[in-house]
Amino acid sequence: MRADQSDVMKRVQLLIREKITVASFAQAPGERVIKTLKDAGILTMPTIGARRHAEKVQAWGVDAVIAQGQEGGGHTGQIPTSILIADVSAAVDIPVVGAGGFRDGRGLVAALALGGEGIAMGTRFLLTQDSQVPDHVKQVYLDTKANGTIVTKAVDGHPQRVIRTFLIDQLEKANPLTRFPRAALNALSLMKVTGTSLPELLEEGMAMKQNQELTWAQLAMAANAPMLTKASMVDGRVEAGILPTGQIAGVIEEIPTVAELLQRIIAEAEETLERLGA
Repeated sequence: MRADQSDVMKRVQLLIREKITVASFAQAPGERVIKTLKDAGILTMPTIGARRHAEKVQAWGVDAVIAQGQEGGGHTGQIPTSILIADVSAAVDIPVVGAGGFRDGRGLVAALALGGEGIAMGTRFLLTQDSQVPDHVKQVYLDTKANGTIVTKAVDGHPQRVIRTFLIDQLEKANPLTRFPRAALNALSLMKVTGTSLPELLEEGMAMKQNQELTWAQLAMAANAPMLTKASMVDGRVEAGILPTGQIAGVIEEIPTVAELLQRIIAEAEETLERLGA
């Protein structure tokens, strides 16, 4: 979940009603959210990008953290995964799951060696036969080179790794004087793609404005960004232009089933450990 959503507590109550086991957050949720979930017996596992963030949420009572390095897709930090996992695992007593740049058993062993308890993979699981992302969108990911992604703040004000698209390039190139009008026009025109109404867009935007220090240009796009991502990734409207991805997409060349992928990762991890004499 996104912790900055205006209706996050309604979503928390939905998880409680449906007896969901684990709540995972794209960024650190507030202490009230964590307490509500903990009181209901739901494990909480936020994604963090720095040691201090891990220490903060551990003090609030989270059960585990996903330490995502800058190689990761979507919202991401500036610290490489190999540095982040080791730093965070030395600082906290809860399980640390590594994310950002993982695709195989060798990566799993590397994460364990750095002090992690395991790995989380977004892009690698996206590019499986079981993933419900449309095939033509998956092909865009397969065609992306290792240098075909960009970390940009132009989408919603926070660093986010995405595939370079025409929309992203336009937002990146805009100067401060034209950025807000262009972002606002993009947001309004793309409402048709996302199916978002103007009141919904304004409500989402004002909630973000209260919780974050965004410029009006960033706010205009940020309010529509989640639906733009859905339009691209779920509905297959690639022209919506927001395709979050890890840098690992540049070295993935095939689309196995999840079962095949997991079996391969296990075999590769065992072979790697054997090679290292473990």
